[in-house]
Amino acid sequence: MESGNSGSLDVENVDNGYAPDSTAAEQKALEDWLPVTGNRKAKWWYAAFHNVTAMVGAGVLGLPTAMQWLTWGPGVVVLIISWAITLYTLWQMVEMHEMVPGKRFDRYHELGQEAFGEKLGLWIVVPQQLVVQVGVDIVYMVTGGRSLQTIYRLLCKGSCSLEVHISLWIFIFGSVHFFLSQLPNFNSVSGLSLAAAIMSLSYSTIAWAIPAHYGHRLPGTDSVVSADYHLPYGHKIGGDVMNIFNALGTVAFAYAGHNVVLEIQATIPSTPERPSKSPMWRGVLLAYMVVAACYFPVSLVGYWAYGNNTTLLADGNILTFEAFPVWLVVVANFMVIVHVMGSYQIYAMPVFDTLETLLVKRLHFPPSFTLRLVTRSLYVIFTMFVGITFPFFSALLGFFGGFAFAPTTYFLPCIMWLCIVKPKPFSLSWITNWVCIILGVLLMFAATIGGMANIIVSASTYKFYE
Repeated sequence: MESGNSGSLDVENVDNGYAPDSTAAEQKALEDWLPVTGNRKAKWWYAAFHNVTAMVGAGVLGLPTAMQWLTWGPGVVVLIISWAITLYTLWQMVEMHEMVPGKRFDRYHELGQEAFGEKLGLWIVVPQQLVVQVGVDIVYMVTGGRSLQTIYRLLCKGSCSLEVHISLWIFIFGSVHFFLSQLPNFNSVSGLSLAAAIMSLSYSTIAWAIPAHYGHRLPGTDSVVSADYHLPYGHKIGGDVMNIFNALGTVAFAYAGHNVVLEIQATIPSTPERPSKSPMWRGVLLAYMVVAACYFPVSLVGYWAYGNNTTLLADGNILTFEAFPVWLVVVANFMVIVHVMGSYQIYAMPVFDTLETLLVKRLHFPPSFTLRLVTRSLYVIFTMFVGITFPFFSALLGFFGGFAFAPTTYFLPCIMWLCIVKPKPFSLSWITNWVCIILGVLLMFAATIGGMANIIVSASTYKFYE
């Protein structure tokens, strides 16, 4: 028998609307219907490619642009420290999934309730997690639409008589999710997630292989120029500082898997003799090796080749460079589309879980296909609408990276660890967690300010729905 299959339900008896007269059988039936806990037959490699799909995505394509504002020394340090800190905090979350005997914290907010209390835990975790998950899906709407637009322009080679606005491309990309969002649970999207993980590794390889091969040649030309690696100062110091802050947010955005890691681990079977943390950690380690193989070459080779010429990138996306050969860039953008389709669903599943739990438990809707169809379709419409309204790719990365990703990825797991594990003051664990908390808080403020500033600048020149 799987351990704690309904243990976490007791934690949220009041705050998540569980009816006092609900029977254990009814609760189990609901858990078996919800997307997070509906299927607990996942293997360790499911965790690997789910985590790759969740992490490697839109963020990696903006890293060369972030590097131009961080420059070589600070940029490399930020990349390495971010990789190390997020791997550490991810390990903490995997360990805490079953830290209380007889319970599985299947959702991020359940762990928050254990650490901070039933009501406070909900208020601390749920808003931040929803901002992350919904924010990622909005950005992926923009990413998918931007890649479709890039393919169209490359294949036309300037001969297209019709210039199609980004809004229509986002709509086309988003329409697919009306069908994909009806897949019932995490394991039902495993095939799509596996394809997405393969695509992410593939297009990341293309993203650094092109500049590695062509070197300092400007995209779309035969001209070779010397790359400038100095900080691209503008006319206003404040603007430069905001761009540096936004670059930090872009790096933070690249590490997003923490927001779905407990939900992914919930799909793995667990017994007291064979807890889920062992296969989950094996999958996480493999995923982080893939993350390193994607992030570091794209960041460093892309910056080496283009330097400050990354300002020519459309919305900070390295694959929007019209580099040679054109067919390879088209293939890479197609891979991006496949990947963000899978990643959208990985981040949407916990949102569906939250919405469907609320509707069934609080508003007493019967769990049914109709409920899923309406709820999930409305969610797709919402993310599509926001993406069409605010398609500011690089600015969105910085803002969401600071406002939501930094807390849930860099320091919230450390705070929970201090509350639940209670390491001895001034021990190595205690010091490590406090260092992560301080760095995470600084990153949160800097990246949020920088991202918001860039959104304001982008919005001032953008013509809505044109």
